[in-house]
Amino acid sequence: MYNARVIRIREGTDADAAGVIRVIGDVFAEYPGCVLDVDREEPQLRAPAAAYDRFWVVESDGEVSGCIACDSEGDYVELKKMYLDASVRGRGLATKLVALVENHARALGISRIECWSDTRFETAHAVYEHLGYERRDGTRELYDLSNTVEFGFVKSL
Repeated sequence: MYNARVIRIREGTDADAAGVIRVIGDVFAEYPGCVLDVDREEPQLRAPAAAYDRFWVVESDGEVSGCIACDSEGDYVELKKMYLDASVRGRGLATKLVALVENHARALGISRIECWSDTRFETAHAVYEHLGYERRDGTRELYDLSNTVEFGFVKSL
């Protein structure tokens, strides 16, 4: 008998912190040299709903399996923390998550989305570009434990 997973996207709460940390840690572990040290570098993940203007999670069979957040930054909205567990990728969830951020920006009357993505996350770059985001020239370095260098992306709505 085929048992389909029940997947839904919902507004996230601070109670989702452990699941979000697990998902992000698992994604980071897919890339050599990429580490997640929550207490030293990402303490906002302990209370993600409080840390961002908007925060959503993907649930698969009741377990957190993805997330996305955003903050309003004046004349643009910054898309942040888009991560999906490997078990739910390829189902169009990234598109749905990005649409939540874009719709939030539109509701605020903001017509530009910006985001940053580690240069190692090539699949994410392809998703952003497929969704109409343009890669900016240059990179930025975070000087963190993962030696992160990021590409910037922007989209006008």
